[in-house]
Amino acid sequence: MSNSNGFCLLAQNNSNVDYVRQAYALAVSIHKFNKGQSISLITDDPVLEEYKSVFDNILPIPWTDQAKDTEWKIENRWKVYHVSPYEHTIVMDVDMLVLHDITRWWDELEKKDLFFVSNVKNYRNETVTSRFYRKTFDENNLPNLYSGFYYFKKCDKALEFFKLLELIMINWELFYSTFASNRYQSWGSFDLSCSIASKIFDNVLEITDPTSCITFTHMKAHCQGWNEIPTNWTNVLGTYITTDNTILIGNYLQHNILHYVEPEFLTDRVIKQLELL
Repeated sequence: MSNSNGFCLLAQNNSNVDYVRQAYALAVSIHKFNKGQSISLITDDPVLEEYKSVFDNILPIPWTDQAKDTEWKIENRWKVYHVSPYEHTIVMDVDMLVLHDITRWWDELEKKDLFFVSNVKNYRNETVTSRFYRKTFDENNLPNLYSGFYYFKKCDKALEFFKLLELIMINWELFYSTFASNRYQSWGSFDLSCSIASKIFDNVLEITDPTSCITFTHMKAHCQGWNEIPTNWTNVLGTYITTDNTILIGNYLQHNILHYVEPEFLTDRVIKQLELL
């Protein structure tokens, strides 16, 4: 592992969710299980003094805030490549927690120019087979990429990918009508935009591997294999933090990376438990 490896977390608060707080909790969890990792926060929002110590860098969003007037805050995500101070970068959605040592993943990732997760797990550690959230991908024969966790190397191939991604995200209606016209999605999505970029470059075999151990647990309700789908998974599953600070959901021990999705999960108690480490 080189000295120029690190994690980049992009956090922009909206009217309902404090994503900077989520980024703080994620950074604390990374440090718990992955000693010596460098973490950079990319944000224009205020960062509390007590949060700052877990970040090696706090970097501004460049070239104006394209997500200023939106709630989903995805419009700046293509910029992470250009902002990252690292030669090798892992990017994660901030509504995640790292619950295991994943430093071994660097060895596999550094062999690639770009990598996206393409299979995810449910809370029982079973591979998600539901296509509920992937209908637009399937009906347009698009790569099954998840941008909740991805990696890039500073290199020409990755740079060209993110240049194209910029064009797609700025002109998403045009690209979606051209490459995803079946079951047309009437809102911008970073997952879908990345998949269209991969389709255009015809590089899916280079940038993902569905058999890879690099994955995460996705807590969206339809991913759990339930017959009856609740509005929020936090309403139907108990969460337990053990004395050694491992997390159980519905009595299942959580491994590697937990993409909890629902902000209600990240209570002050969960953060306090992480901080006590």
